Amino acid sequence: MPEANSEGMILTKDEENDAEVRREDQDKINEFGQLNARLHEVRAQSKELKELLEKIDDASTELMMGSGSTVMLCLGDALFESTEEDATEFCEAEVERHQAALDGLDSEEGEILERMAGLKKVLYGRFGKSINLEEK
Repeated sequence: MPEANSEGMILTKDEENDAEVRREDQDKINEFGQLNARLHEVRAQSKELKELLEKIDDASTELMMGSGSTVMLCLGDALFESTEEDATEFCEAEVERHQAALDGLDSEEGEILERMAGLKKVLYGRFGKSINLEEK
């Protein structure tokens, strides 16, 4: 009986691969799955940081258009009265801090993608179309 791949499509006899799944193959498949899960986490964290950076940028723009009076600075659940200058400095420091975190996530994403590409090459070389490592 023809074998079905992970997408439910029937493989032809030429596409079938009867290679035995060795322990080292299973370890690579598991590593790929863990990397894929981490990749999704990293991308979600990057998206959140980018949205936060946009909000901080919007706040900085509002501060620039201010009249030089005091402003209310929100830290967590608390509001503090602050000068526009101090609030601007705070925004700049927050941008630097979050941008550094975002740069770290971007670097991690690149490393993950590189390792996943290497695993794909090895696993597709061993199992051909009998394995699906592509996202849906």
